[in-house]
Amino acid sequence: MRRFSQFAAIDWSGARGARQRGIALAVANRTAAPELVRPGHIWSRAEILAWLESVAAYGADMLIGFDFSAAFAFEDRGAYFPEWDESPADLPALWALVETLTAADPHYEVGGFLSHIEARRHFRHGRGDVGDLFEAGAGRLRIVEHHQRATRQAASVSNFNLVGAAQVGKASLAGMRLLHRLRGHIPLWPLDPVPRSGPLLVEIYTGLAARAAALPAGRSKIRDGAALDTALAVLGSPPAGHVGPISDHASDALLTAAWLRSIAGDPARWSPAPLGDTLARTEGWTFGII
Repeated sequence: MRRFSQFAAIDWSGARGARQRGIALAVANRTAAPELVRPGHIWSRAEILAWLESVAAYGADMLIGFDFSAAFAFEDRGAYFPEWDESPADLPALWALVETLTAADPHYEVGGFLSHIEARRHFRHGRGDVGDLFEAGAGRLRIVEHHQRATRQAASVSNFNLVGAAQVGKASLAGMRLLHRLRGHIPLWPLDPVPRSGPLLVEIYTGLAARAAALPAGRSKIRDGAALDTALAVLGSPPAGHVGPISDHASDALLTAAWLRSIAGDPARWSPAPLGDTLARTEGWTFGII
């Protein structure tokens, strides 16, 4: 199993605007406590992209987790967007379609995609605004999301749902615009093989790190430096040393960077039983789910 020397976690946001208080970035090396990159800074999505491009240019030996979904459900219906002639066939084509329809949107926003006459049919946009092809109930789920629910490893929501605090659809679409630009610069597991050197991207779910750190269900957000250090200790990490209040976005990034370091050497995390070549090309997988 390949060993990485650094581990990064990006807590992401799909909100509108140039800068997002919901974005945080933390990096951990093999032994020390994780640290925030530019602590106190209000990041833009463009700045995160620039940071990732610099990591690629440098060839950093880094495992990088991003907290958004790289894809929508595909395997259940044989398409991301049934009844749409332009529905893409795989992950890179999906990202390219999202970019084409959002090219006029500033700050890596995604209004152009969600307002498209065909795309909008598949999403729940509001309590009284539901596309005619949005699957009744919770919405369509990827195989990894069905699997993590069935095995009680995590509780996910559909990326086709754009309503409520737990929705991740907008963040995922905004993230796809970055993945489109990073294609060919940083490989993404499991779509791409793990390279012998250099950076590698993986999709993560910060709730997995919280569970691994023994945080109680429903109380996975940390907003205090001492509580963060207690959780880090469960993961075998030195304390981050933050005193007093800390944003939950910052604590999510710090805790998840340490968690990535703690599990990256486990072969089972890289070969979950349901994952095959077709699924890797169409839906991807959330790293850490086995």
